[in-house]
Amino acid sequence: MDRLIILGAGGHGSVVADVATVAVPDIEILFLDDRYPQSRKSWHWPIVGALVDFKQFIDSSTHFLVAIGANSLRHQWQTRIREESGHMATLIHPSAVVSRYSTIGPGTVVFPAAVINIGAVLGEGCIINTGAIVEHDCRLGAAVHICPNVGVAGSVTIGDRATIGVGSAVRPGVHIGSDVIIGAGASVVHDIPSGITAFGVPAKNQSE
Repeated sequence: MDRLIILGAGGHGSVVADVATVAVPDIEILFLDDRYPQSRKSWHWPIVGALVDFKQFIDSSTHFLVAIGANSLRHQWQTRIREESGHMATLIHPSAVVSRYSTIGPGTVVFPAAVINIGAVLGEGCIINTGAIVEHDCRLGAAVHICPNVGVAGSVTIGDRATIGVGSAVRPGVHIGSDVIIGAGASVVHDIPSGITAFGVPAKNQSE
Protein backbone atom coordinates (compact mmCIF):
# COMPACT_ATOMS: atom_id res chain seq x y z
CA MET A 1 0.00 0.00 0.00
CA ASP A 2 1.75 3.13 -1.26
CA ARG A 3 -1.18 5.54 -1.13
CA LEU A 4 -4.21 5.81 1.14
CA ILE A 5 -7.34 7.68 0.05
CA ILE A 6 -9.52 8.58 3.04
CA LEU A 7 -13.16 9.42 2.36
CA GLY A 8 -14.26 12.03 4.87
CA ALA A 9 -12.03 14.84 6.15
CA GLY A 10 -13.80 15.60 9.42
CA GLY A 11 -12.54 14.92 12.92
CA HIS A 12 -12.81 11.16 12.57
CA GLY A 13 -10.95 11.27 9.26
CA SER A 14 -8.06 13.20 10.78
CA VAL A 15 -7.71 10.60 13.55
CA VAL A 16 -7.74 7.83 10.94
CA ALA A 17 -4.98 9.64 9.05
CA ASP A 18 -2.98 9.96 12.25
CA VAL A 19 -3.31 6.21 12.86
CA ALA A 20 -2.19 5.55 9.28
CA THR A 21 0.98 7.60 9.68
CA VAL A 22 2.00 5.43 12.64
CA ALA A 23 0.77 2.09 11.30
CA VAL A 24 2.19 2.56 7.78
CA PRO A 25 5.10 5.03 7.90
CA ASP A 26 5.86 7.02 4.73
CA ILE A 27 2.48 6.29 3.16
CA GLU A 28 0.98 9.03 1.01
CA ILE A 29 -2.36 10.19 2.45
CA LEU A 30 -5.01 12.03 0.44
CA PHE A 31 -8.56 12.99 1.39
CA LEU A 32 -11.82 13.10 -0.51
CA ASP A 33 -14.53 15.26 1.01
CA ASP A 34 -17.68 16.97 -0.25
CA ARG A 35 -16.44 20.32 1.07
CA TYR A 36 -13.96 20.34 -1.81
CA PRO A 37 -12.99 22.68 -3.49
CA GLN A 38 -13.83 25.16 -0.70
CA SER A 39 -11.68 23.06 1.63
CA ARG A 40 -8.38 21.80 0.30
CA LYS A 41 -6.59 20.58 3.44
CA SER A 42 -7.28 18.54 6.55
CA TRP A 43 -4.46 19.46 8.89
CA HIS A 44 -1.49 19.12 6.50
CA TRP A 45 -3.02 16.41 4.28
CA PRO A 46 -4.48 17.54 0.95
CA ILE A 47 -8.15 17.21 0.01
CA VAL A 48 -8.06 16.35 -3.68
CA GLY A 49 -11.71 15.87 -4.62
CA ALA A 50 -15.26 15.04 -3.57
CA LEU A 51 -16.38 11.60 -2.42
CA VAL A 52 -17.71 10.65 -5.84
CA ASP A 53 -14.25 11.17 -7.34
CA PHE A 54 -12.88 7.98 -5.77
CA LYS A 55 -13.06 6.05 -9.06
CA GLN A 56 -10.27 8.08 -10.66
CA PHE A 57 -7.85 6.99 -7.93
CA ILE A 58 -8.39 3.23 -8.22
CA ASP A 59 -5.16 1.41 -9.04
CA SER A 60 -3.08 -1.47 -7.70
CA SER A 61 -1.03 0.64 -5.26
CA THR A 62 -3.91 2.66 -3.78
CA HIS A 63 -6.13 1.62 -0.88
CA PHE A 64 -9.26 3.32 0.42
CA LEU A 65 -10.70 3.83 3.87
CA VAL A 66 -14.11 5.36 4.57
CA ALA A 67 -13.81 7.67 7.59
CA ILE A 68 -17.45 8.73 7.89
CA GLY A 69 -18.83 8.48 11.40
CA ALA A 70 -22.42 7.73 10.36
CA ASN A 71 -22.52 3.96 10.14
CA SER A 72 -25.07 3.72 7.33
CA LEU A 73 -23.17 6.16 5.11
CA ARG A 74 -19.86 4.47 5.84
CA HIS A 75 -21.39 1.13 4.89
CA GLN A 76 -22.83 2.55 1.64
CA TRP A 77 -19.55 4.11 0.51
CA GLN A 78 -17.55 1.02 1.41
CA THR A 79 -19.94 -1.06 -0.71
CA ARG A 80 -19.61 1.35 -3.65
CA ILE A 81 -15.82 1.20 -3.56
CA ARG A 82 -15.82 -2.58 -3.37
CA GLU A 83 -18.23 -2.81 -6.31
CA GLU A 84 -15.80 -0.71 -8.36
CA SER A 85 -12.95 -3.09 -7.42
CA GLY A 86 -11.23 -0.59 -5.15
CA HIS A 87 -8.87 -2.01 -2.52
CA MET A 88 -9.91 -1.37 1.09
CA ALA A 89 -7.30 -0.69 3.75
CA THR A 90 -7.35 -2.13 7.27
CA LEU A 91 -5.53 -0.03 9.87
CA ILE A 92 -4.38 -1.17 13.31
CA HIS A 93 -2.56 1.23 15.63
CA PRO A 94 0.66 -0.32 16.98
CA SER A 95 -0.47 0.18 20.58
CA ALA A 96 -3.59 -1.94 20.03
CA VAL A 97 -3.52 -5.56 21.21
CA VAL A 98 -5.01 -7.76 18.49
CA SER A 99 -4.99 -11.54 18.70
CA ARG A 100 -3.47 -13.33 15.73
CA TYR A 101 -6.50 -15.62 16.02
CA SER A 102 -9.01 -12.84 15.44
CA THR A 103 -10.39 -11.78 12.05
CA ILE A 104 -10.49 -8.11 11.05
CA GLY A 105 -12.60 -7.18 8.03
CA PRO A 106 -11.44 -4.81 5.26
CA GLY A 107 -11.95 -1.12 5.89
CA THR A 108 -11.86 -1.55 9.68
CA VAL A 109 -9.77 0.75 11.89
CA VAL A 110 -8.48 -0.28 15.32
CA PHE A 111 -7.52 2.77 17.37
CA PRO A 112 -4.84 3.21 20.07
CA ALA A 113 -4.98 1.00 23.17
CA ALA A 114 -7.89 -1.09 21.86
CA VAL A 115 -7.98 -4.85 22.53
CA ILE A 116 -9.39 -7.55 20.25
CA ASN A 117 -9.11 -11.03 21.70
CA ILE A 118 -8.92 -14.55 20.34
CA GLY A 119 -11.76 -15.77 18.15
CA ALA A 120 -13.31 -12.34 17.62
CA VAL A 121 -14.60 -11.73 14.08
CA LEU A 122 -15.11 -8.14 12.90
CA GLY A 123 -16.95 -7.29 9.71
CA GLU A 124 -15.97 -4.72 7.12
CA GLY A 125 -15.82 -1.02 7.88
CA CYS A 126 -15.89 -1.26 11.68
CA ILE A 127 -14.51 1.36 14.05
CA ILE A 128 -12.89 0.00 17.21
CA ASN A 129 -12.24 3.26 18.97
CA THR A 130 -9.66 4.32 21.54
CA GLY A 131 -9.36 1.98 24.52
CA ALA A 132 -12.28 -0.25 23.48
CA ILE A 133 -12.25 -3.97 24.30
CA VAL A 134 -13.77 -6.67 22.10
CA GLU A 135 -13.42 -9.92 23.99
CA HIS A 136 -13.05 -13.52 22.83
CA ASP A 137 -15.44 -15.05 20.29
CA CYS A 138 -17.44 -11.88 19.62
CA ARG A 139 -19.09 -11.43 16.22
CA LEU A 140 -19.44 -7.91 14.84
CA GLY A 141 -21.28 -7.18 11.61
CA ALA A 142 -20.40 -4.56 9.01
CA ALA A 143 -19.91 -0.87 9.89
CA VAL A 144 -20.22 -1.35 13.65
CA HIS A 145 -18.84 1.44 15.85
CA ILE A 146 -17.44 0.43 19.24
CA CYS A 147 -16.89 3.82 20.87
CA PRO A 148 -14.02 4.79 23.22
CA ASN A 149 -13.63 2.81 26.45
CA VAL A 150 -16.42 0.34 25.69
CA GLY A 151 -16.13 -3.15 27.14
CA VAL A 152 -17.73 -5.90 25.03
CA ALA A 153 -17.51 -9.16 26.96
CA GLY A 154 -17.04 -12.60 25.44
CA SER A 155 -19.32 -14.24 22.86
CA VAL A 156 -21.37 -11.10 22.16
CA THR A 157 -23.00 -10.73 18.73
CA ILE A 158 -23.53 -7.22 17.30
CA GLY A 159 -25.42 -6.64 14.05
CA ASP A 160 -24.59 -4.40 11.11
CA ARG A 161 -24.30 -0.63 11.65
CA ALA A 162 -24.81 -0.76 15.42
CA THR A 163 -23.22 1.87 17.67
CA ILE A 164 -22.12 1.02 21.21
CA GLY A 165 -21.76 4.36 23.00
CA VAL A 166 -18.81 5.74 24.95
CA GLY A 167 -18.01 3.87 28.15
CA SER A 168 -20.74 1.25 27.78
CA ALA A 169 -20.45 -2.33 29.01
CA VAL A 170 -21.98 -5.37 27.30
CA ARG A 171 -22.58 -8.58 29.24
CA PRO A 172 -21.21 -11.92 27.93
CA GLY A 173 -23.33 -13.69 25.34
CA VAL A 174 -25.71 -10.79 24.63
CA HIS A 175 -27.12 -10.36 21.12
CA ILE A 176 -27.44 -6.78 19.82
CA GLY A 177 -29.30 -6.38 16.54
CA SER A 178 -28.57 -4.30 13.45
CA ASP A 179 -28.90 -0.49 13.49
CA VAL A 180 -29.03 -0.39 17.29
CA ILE A 181 -27.79 2.65 19.20
CA ILE A 182 -26.58 2.06 22.76
CA GLY A 183 -26.23 5.30 24.70
CA ALA A 184 -23.07 6.39 26.49
CA GLY A 185 -22.43 4.70 29.82
CA ALA A 186 -25.10 2.04 29.37
CA SER A 187 -24.96 -1.45 30.81
CA VAL A 188 -26.34 -3.99 28.33
CA VAL A 189 -27.43 -7.11 30.19
CA HIS A 190 -30.20 -8.39 27.89
CA ASP A 191 -30.57 -8.89 24.13
CA ILE A 192 -31.45 -5.74 22.15
CA PRO A 193 -33.60 -6.15 18.98
CA SER A 194 -32.66 -4.47 15.70
CA GLY A 195 -33.43 -0.79 15.20
CA ILE A 196 -33.69 0.04 18.91
CA THR A 197 -32.14 2.94 20.83
CA ALA A 198 -31.34 1.89 24.39
CA PHE A 199 -29.56 3.55 27.27
CA GLY A 200 -29.32 3.49 31.04
CA VAL A 201 -28.30 0.98 33.69
CA PRO A 202 -29.53 -1.52 32.76
CA ALA A 203 -30.00 -0.44 29.14
CA LYS A 204 -33.69 -0.13 28.21
CA ASN A 205 -35.56 0.45 24.96
CA GLN A 206 -36.33 4.17 24.86
CA SER A 207 -39.21 3.80 22.40
CA GLU A 208 -41.35 1.86 24.85
